[in-house]
Amino acid sequence: PRPSASNQVPVNDAIRAREVRLIDEDGQNIGIVTRIEAMERATQVGLDLVEISPDAQPPVCKILDFG
Repeated sequence: PRPSASNQVPVNDAIRAREVRLIDEDGQNIGIVTRIEAMERATQVGLDLVEISPDAQPPVCKILDFG
């Protein structure tokens, strides 16, 4: 089940940070990239970009299957 609106995890276009620290689908730390680049990488492998640590600077996002 998806999280309720009160504790929604930012996914894909809901991520607002300009830059993110990206973890790829294999768990590799890619480093700091733009949100657009992170989204493109997730799209290329057919997965979602999920913000897993919003309080970090920059936020940490991981490529995974959120659905």
